[in-house]
Amino acid sequence: MNLRQLGPFRVSPIGLGAMPMSMNDDRAYPGEDDAIATIHAALDAGVTLIDTADIYAPSWDTMGHNEVLVGKAVRTWGGDTSDVVIATKGGITRGPGESWGRDGSLAYLQGAVEKSLRNLGVEAIDLYQYHRPDRWMVYGEVMENLKTLQTQGKVRALGISNASVEEIEIAEQVLGEGNLASVQNEFSPRHPGSYGELRHCERRGIAFLPWSPLGGTGGGARAVGERFAVFAELAATYEVSPQRVVLAWELALSDRLIAIPGARRAASIQDSAQAATLVLDPEDVDRCSTALGLDA
Repeated sequence: MNLRQLGPFRVSPIGLGAMPMSMNDDRAYPGEDDAIATIHAALDAGVTLIDTADIYAPSWDTMGHNEVLVGKAVRTWGGDTSDVVIATKGGITRGPGESWGRDGSLAYLQGAVEKSLRNLGVEAIDLYQYHRPDRWMVYGEVMENLKTLQTQGKVRALGISNASVEEIEIAEQVLGEGNLASVQNEFSPRHPGSYGELRHCERRGIAFLPWSPLGGTGGGARAVGERFAVFAELAATYEVSPQRVVLAWELALSDRLIAIPGARRAASIQDSAQAATLVLDPEDVDRCSTALGLDA
């Protein structure tokens, strides 16, 4: 695969979103052996970025479930993992009765990072992303807290998620020029609303990681070709799946985009990984963008 820049790292254009193995709309989760086999299949296919989060778990009292799976899978894979980047996220709270909240305080984030380090079984987190804004706190102060975590050596690179252009600019100001590695926002044919943030990241040299790039775990990914005919039509032309066309289209939008499709089956990530080598004709890329109301 042609690698793409993610902060200090070079990673595959297609990463693995590990969330569906521990949290999805169907509430159907693979067993540990099957989940690890799916992660191994991703690594076998050349995927070198795995995205997880502390809250990805079947229930509030199993927080860290997905991180543990990812950590174990990477450790037990038979290949060279020196270039594998594990990204996780923190800042969302989850408690008894499935009570959800946000906490960007230094005390909370320090505790969350320590738990993530143990769950993943690593000495430092490759990429730590602030999951969702805590609207009770000044965004710049939360960025200072992230910077402290990096200074303490707990994380190697920093990213933000679910961020506006203004929040991206604040993060850059606080973290310093070139120190915001990534922005992870929802972006897909179903949700093209972060196109402006993608273009902003491209101008600033920041990696853009679309989450749910195929449309989500509630059937959006499975039905993307039915809902958006252009991808089904091009899939027939290129003799591939509509999902692979979607990912290839997204990769063609910017060399700063690194897609992280979710998977709970080996076959899913094996198909998605091949999007990295599917080159769409420029007019087909424009055709997809036009169909979604985006500037070609």
